[in-house]
Amino acid sequence: MRQAGRYLPEYNATRAKAGSFLGLAKNPAYATEVTLQPLDRYPLDAAILFSDILTIPDAMGLGLKFTAGEGPSFDHPLRTEEDVKKLRAADMNELKYVFDAVSEIRKALVQDGKQRVPLIGFSGSPWTLACYMIDGSSADDFRHAKTMMFSRPDLLEHILNINAQSVATYLTEQLKAGAQALMIFDTWGGMLPDGWYQKMSLSSMQKVISLLPREYEGKKIPVIMFTKGGAIWLNDMAQVGADVIALDWTMSLGRARKQLLALNKPLALQGNLDPLILFSQPKEIAKQVDNVLEDLARAPALRPGLHPLDGHVFNLGHGISQFTPPESVTALAQEVISRSRALRSTP
Repeated sequence: MRQAGRYLPEYNATRAKAGSFLGLAKNPAYATEVTLQPLDRYPLDAAILFSDILTIPDAMGLGLKFTAGEGPSFDHPLRTEEDVKKLRAADMNELKYVFDAVSEIRKALVQDGKQRVPLIGFSGSPWTLACYMIDGSSADDFRHAKTMMFSRPDLLEHILNINAQSVATYLTEQLKAGAQALMIFDTWGGMLPDGWYQKMSLSSMQKVISLLPREYEGKKIPVIMFTKGGAIWLNDMAQVGADVIALDWTMSLGRARKQLLALNKPLALQGNLDPLILFSQPKEIAKQVDNVLEDLARAPALRPGLHPLDGHVFNLGHGISQFTPPESVTALAQEVISRSRALRSTP
């Protein structure tokens, strides 16, 4: 998750050329450059579009800006009923730079007539976007968003419906531009109480998924869904139509696999190494990678005849820290490849 970023010196060099984070994200050439940088450094199996989840509310006219040392904020947060009633779906013309970047990345991934790896597109979930749109910036508790949820759920549901429509259109346009899998990234769903998660976050993601094309130009388009802190709701997440459920580090993959099979939902899994393990020594990183893989290898296969590791995308359980040593990611990738090969060859 978040392959490119401030932990890579080459990313920082490109960002310096761009002059700002938004200058980087809104320039298709620079976005292509930083999307490809991790692939040139590490043996990865897919490319992830470099962008930001807040592009959608920016295209709704909320006035996105990034302040050094403070992160993103909006000039026009949704604090009143009047603010909410004025909200309109994101203008896709304002997001053309994202779709241009997707097209440019797809072309850049072709070498000697073959595509190096597939390209994953993504968006923030309707609830996660709403958190920033209501509070106006990042927060520990998103007090304004949750207060609106408890006191005026009708207003929040109005925002979520508009967000769901916008996210579905946004992801569909990424698909048309060249994305080959789509991910819905719900960073803040895990902060919701049981019941409210299903009503607000999960239901809005289900709406997005129902609006997405599941095939394009004759090829299946996998949809990945992720809620940080959402493993306790795995049974509920399994019902909304995603092909892949991504998990953070709070549930073992083996347990998740067994739980899904018991529901007769043989869905693929993505995850789930704690990204802070990457601050350990290479020997410890390798040990923790082995724990993740071996746990899943002991679980039942998705279907008869498959290896238990089939249907799994190894990944971090959330985004990589900006302070991560790049060589730690090298140790991670090398261990994933070597250990998974060893497990597959074991009778």
